[in-house]
Amino acid sequence: MKLSLLVIGKTNEKYLEEGIRIYDQRLKNYTRFEMIELKDIKGFQNSEDLKKKEAEAFLEKIKDDDVVVLLDENGKMFSSVDFSQWIENQQIRSVKHLVFIIGGAFGVHEIIKQRSNLVLSFSKMTFSHQMIRLFFTEQVYRAFSIIKNEKYHNP
Repeated sequence: MKLSLLVIGKTNEKYLEEGIRIYDQRLKNYTRFEMIELKDIKGFQNSEDLKKKEAEAFLEKIKDDDVVVLLDENGKMFSSVDFSQWIENQQIRSVKHLVFIIGGAFGVHEIIKQRSNLVLSFSKMTFSHQMIRLFFTEQVYRAFSIIKNEKYHNP
């Protein structure tokens, strides 16, 4: 199974880049993982128009049979164990490609919410769209370590 994380814009903090790189390397032992940074879209005064343009960029990267998960503060919350079980269920179902989406600073357009198979929240708190990238990669690594019954996760 392949996992992709679609994001808007580059990560511009070195400490976040380093953390993401660490978990990206660790994930190579479990799955094919890639983070795809879509270009920042400039020139929009209206946040709805910007979100629509970002949504179009996201949709260009998604295939019909992809399972899409939107990371959004209003989504369903899982424990780390629940998240690992959900990922394992996707493997059992022979899902070929899981696509996770982190929207830009203003969130995502409604068409992305409608296309998503799951809307997932990491917390009731709001995190920057760059910081959640690190949290996400760590949680995916943790999920695979739980699936493999390895020592990383301490229940």
